[in-house]
Amino acid sequence: MLVGVPKEIKTHEYRVGLVPSSVRELVHHGHRVLVESGAGEGVGCDDAAYRAAGAEVVATAEEVYGRAELIVKVKEPQPQEWKLLRAGQVLFTYLHLAADKKLTEALLATGCVAIAYETVTDRRGRLPLLAPMSEVAGRMSVQVGAHYLEKMQGGAGILLGGVPGVHAAKVVVLGGGVAGTNAIRMAMGLEAQVYVIERSLDRLYELDLQFGPMLNTEYATVDAIERHVTTADLVIGAVLIPGSAAPKLITRAMVRGMRKGSVLVDISIDQGGCCETSRPTTHADPVYIEEGVIHYCVTNMPGAVPRTSTFALNNATLPFVLALAEKGWKRACQDDPHLADGLNLIHGHLVYEAVARDLGLPLSPRDRFLA
Repeated sequence: MLVGVPKEIKTHEYRVGLVPSSVRELVHHGHRVLVESGAGEGVGCDDAAYRAAGAEVVATAEEVYGRAELIVKVKEPQPQEWKLLRAGQVLFTYLHLAADKKLTEALLATGCVAIAYETVTDRRGRLPLLAPMSEVAGRMSVQVGAHYLEKMQGGAGILLGGVPGVHAAKVVVLGGGVAGTNAIRMAMGLEAQVYVIERSLDRLYELDLQFGPMLNTEYATVDAIERHVTTADLVIGAVLIPGSAAPKLITRAMVRGMRKGSVLVDISIDQGGCCETSRPTTHADPVYIEEGVIHYCVTNMPGAVPRTSTFALNNATLPFVLALAEKGWKRACQDDPHLADGLNLIHGHLVYEAVARDLGLPLSPRDRFLA
């Protein structure tokens, strides 16, 4: 199969769909790879490294999209890329369609087969292609939150860990999944007072065993969320419902009740955000102030550390890329129901139930296309 890797063009997005070692693996298995010139520069992989791995480096994204059968990306196609996709072409990338009806309709119109990293599952129902970036975003959320709590950044002037005689900052994490767990780990490492609010009692039990009595665990109720959010110095939204828009657990009234100069980092913003006052931002303009609270709602947080993120992502995606290249999308999805869970769009039809429900669009049965 001819696999294409275009350069990412989202604002300050430096990650790349395949690194040279992944290209070499594909070539070793008899496939050809087209890489747009400069695609890997943001992670320290130049065109020469891709050529050495066996790729053909081409000058433009138009050539990559025009020739390749399988497009491997990191972020959802931007508007200028929509017209480059064609019917029957396979797109393998993060999509987060439930938060973007315009993108969904545009991709439906192309007739491509769109497989979303964030809805591919594993045997335990986890999201193996989302997990590496959730780890990065969770860890980043604490360091950016600590940064924006500094007075010169507009924050309240609070050190997360405090000092002897001065209490540490209160960090509240909504959601105890992969992103939330990594945020907890970082915040506790900086000696903040950390609270996690989670709706799964089983997960709260696991977190209690993992982190011990220094972590404060609380079952998710409206009362608990309101009580802790309004008294927090840093709130981290790490709520995820696979494939669906994130629920709005934090109301504007709760934000209004927070201390001026507090910080909200909404990792859930890729799926629409878990706070009523959240709206997408970019690395070029990452924060805004609403109700006196600093909001950091960058939709591609791991893009700030592209080398770490890209290599972590490739470790997870490569087996699926190889399967798609070896078998084609239909046979690969027939053989692997977990990869089939990644199917969102097929030939102009929406086949992922949560996206159809959240966007109010018609749903087509996936199995009809896999028969």
